[in-house]
Amino acid sequence: MTDSLPLEGIKVVEIAQALAGPFAGEILAHMGADVVKVERPEGDEARGWGPPFKLGGGPTFHAVNMNKRSIVLDLKNPEAIAWLKDYIAKADVIVQNLRPGVIEELGLGPETLLALNPRLVFCSLWAFGRSGPRRLRPGYEPMVQAFAGLFSVNGGEEDPPSRFGAPVLDLGTGMWAAMGVLAALHRRARTGRGGIVDASLFETALGWLTGHVAGYQFTGDLPSRERTGSRRLVPFQGFQTKNGTVIIAAGNDRLFAKLAIALGHPEWAKDPRFATNGDRRAHRLELVELIEGVLGTRTKGEWIDTFEEAGVPCAPIQDLREMLAEPQVEALGMLQGVPELGYDLMTLPVSFDGRRPPIRSRAPTLGEHTKDIVGPSGAAS
Repeated sequence: MTDSLPLEGIKVVEIAQALAGPFAGEILAHMGADVVKVERPEGDEARGWGPPFKLGGGPTFHAVNMNKRSIVLDLKNPEAIAWLKDYIAKADVIVQNLRPGVIEELGLGPETLLALNPRLVFCSLWAFGRSGPRRLRPGYEPMVQAFAGLFSVNGGEEDPPSRFGAPVLDLGTGMWAAMGVLAALHRRARTGRGGIVDASLFETALGWLTGHVAGYQFTGDLPSRERTGSRRLVPFQGFQTKNGTVIIAAGNDRLFAKLAIALGHPEWAKDPRFATNGDRRAHRLELVELIEGVLGTRTKGEWIDTFEEAGVPCAPIQDLREMLAEPQVEALGMLQGVPELGYDLMTLPVSFDGRRPPIRSRAPTLGEHTKDIVGPSGAAS
């Protein structure tokens, strides 16, 4: 791999705040694009998501704004709009997630900017999508998770519907947006023309539900909530040991036979109640009770060693402290030191020619690069 990053030379203007839009911008920045973050005078709202705070922002802000430059513009100022329009006319990509309709009100909509710069890739991130009766409605992660049905498939049958523990829609939408931008840039290399890329939290949610929707379409049955398990595969869930929970993922008959041997009960693989996955589903409660009775006799670590030696897919349920201490995390280089910040943060989950793009700079302080980019007078801010 050469020292250059894949997107070196690509100029991105990010008019985005909170999480999904900035994450899309950060993906492009990690890949080498020059991402200039346009902030209002009070700054990206995620700067205030804390405490704790360091160098002008809370943890989430720092997590999704590395490798960028920040300028402050008052977008209520016509001079600022004029400057920004001219600046975008020389850019390759714009990423924006302003409240629906605002970008057009500012005179910076896709039709206007593409007329000025036909090579521009204009990427918008929405809550509910670019069309439909909800297109102009704002939305945040928990609202869209609830509306899309993700709450209804999370947790156990006796639990209330619950939110996913990570912002899967914000980060997922950022990923789809970045992929769309990359595809549009590839098309531009062939045709010479840019275009419009749209992604939304709601569409991302629908994508994550693809298997559940297929099951519902096939059967008409709503998906059950399984906590650690699966409604279609048995055993494929967490089991309690003497000192913690182990996930066992015996996803086919061959793996179940290996599990039965490892548990000291090879006869289970030939038992007509458990011989096939269909049999195991029909007798799930009986099988789970039998497995739990055996697993409770030894510790989590002992069972992990036994299952790994036997070739049974398994994993302990770990907290973040345990996960970060795993040698696999260090081996992958996903956790990297951030210059000047004093903390290690997660970097891009993709490598090129065996090398992961490095974290080159911390998240910028508010307006840190305004003078460098806008000019010493700062007349547009």
